[in-house]
Amino acid sequence: MHRLAAPALLLALLLTAACSDEVICTAIGTPVGVSVNVKAPLAARAESAEMEVCWDGSCERTRADLYPSTRPGTQTCSGDSCGVSAVPTADKHGFGDVQGLPKRQVQVRLTLRDAGSEPILERTVAVTPKGRFPNGPRCGEGGPNAVLTVEADGTLRESAD
Repeated sequence: MHRLAAPALLLALLLTAACSDEVICTAIGTPVGVSVNVKAPLAARAESAEMEVCWDGSCERTRADLYPSTRPGTQTCSGDSCGVSAVPTADKHGFGDVQGLPKRQVQVRLTLRDAGSEPILERTVAVTPKGRFPNGPRCGEGGPNAVLTVEADGTLRESAD
């Protein structure tokens, strides 16, 4: 009979967890603004991004330093622990805060600047910022924000994430 007690207890715990309506929401927030991803080889020259974001007849300006981007490396495991290192890419990324950013179409004028603050690219694109759910939809919406990508050829587009 003792052999059945452990599996029965485990099953009861699993059913209790599965039936629970409790949602755990962390204090993770979602920044309000515009994220910029710059692809190589253009990223090698770009040090910062300036943006003018316009809606309803007014504009907000923001600036973002650009930092090296990474991708997941090879997974390594030792016993019960596994890890993945970050591997640098030749791309860069940054984020500019834009308070009051609406969840409807806005115009973004992006200027990439080099280390000497000289413009190396200027483009304008229409984007639609979206609210984000960093803890899932049951924990409330954060944001809104938009994600831009500057392709290697200088094309500026709105990205899904």
